[in-house]
Amino acid sequence: MVRRRTGAADNPPMSTSYLWVKAFHIVFVASWFAGLFYLPRLFVNLATVPADSHAERERLLMMARKLYRFASLLMIVAIALGVVLWWGYGIGRGPHQYWLHAKLLFVVGAIGYHHACRSLLRKFEEFANVRSERWLRIFNEVAVLLFTVIVVLAVVKPF
Repeated sequence: MVRRRTGAADNPPMSTSYLWVKAFHIVFVASWFAGLFYLPRLFVNLATVPADSHAERERLLMMARKLYRFASLLMIVAIALGVVLWWGYGIGRGPHQYWLHAKLLFVVGAIGYHHACRSLLRKFEEFANVRSERWLRIFNEVAVLLFTVIVVLAVVKPF
């Protein structure tokens, strides 16, 4: 006996709306991470600005502030769409959906990374940065690792 799967494919309106929500979730997550990729790069630039270059420093701080605010809005929408996928469409619900638990752990890590960027920005604003250029370059790569793991977990669903 062959069991027929039911779900979004059997309900065209749900399928269409699900695909739109999923597409926008992907767009907003990728956009949020684009901000997380570039913001630490601005910190690297700030760490290398000569002490007497006030205009350059202020320009970089302004860019970092604007990027942080914009990335924060993108993060909120990305998370909201993720909740809609989970709560509204049941993605990741049910038995043996451990990939979602792992993904959420890394999403919490990405949110923490986002807030760590805010902390670093405040340090630069207060002339209190103690991080080296090298440390900031390594910190910059953390977002790439988080993004990679989150995408692999969401697409491959290894467990």
